[in-house]
Amino acid sequence: QSLEHFINIVAEGGCDTFIVHARKAWLKGLSPKQNREIPPLKYDYVYRLKSEKPELNIVINGGIKTIEDVQQQLEHVNGVMIGREAYNNPYMLASVDQDVYHDTDAAIKSREEIVYQMCDYIDAEITKGTRLHSITRHILGLYQGCRGAKAWRRYLSENSHRPDADSSVVKAALTKVMN
Repeated sequence: QSLEHFINIVAEGGCDTFIVHARKAWLKGLSPKQNREIPPLKYDYVYRLKSEKPELNIVINGGIKTIEDVQQQLEHVNGVMIGREAYNNPYMLASVDQDVYHDTDAAIKSREEIVYQMCDYIDAEITKGTRLHSITRHILGLYQGCRGAKAWRRYLSENSHRPDADSSVVKAALTKVMN
């Protein structure tokens, strides 16, 4: 009831979009990691909110790990937020334009193509003073589930901190998954 009360008050103020996490965090007794796993996901609460407030844009968050999950959620709500999974497994988003937005002209890039595009970005950022580690930590999961993923992560983690590190480190890491 407190969520519904909160949404009513904020909606009266003009807000029409709400991102709702389907898992209620426990403030005592659980670590942040446990709070992402132990309290149950309650998608039905979010679906009920949408059915009771059809005029609002309701975006669901929590436990969504695949494009299939996204498609299933979109049958009930206006939008889907992919949180941790997009960070841990960014390649899951490679087909989102085609599979979710039905853009048949959108090309699905290979991981290797993405790496080479990242190298261009890295080179530009390094000239601005950005450290390589500040970029590579966000692509450690690019090869999640692939052969060589551990070697990719290890190489980037061990070599991106060097003061002279540049895109050549990423290209060298790529050889670890290509072999």
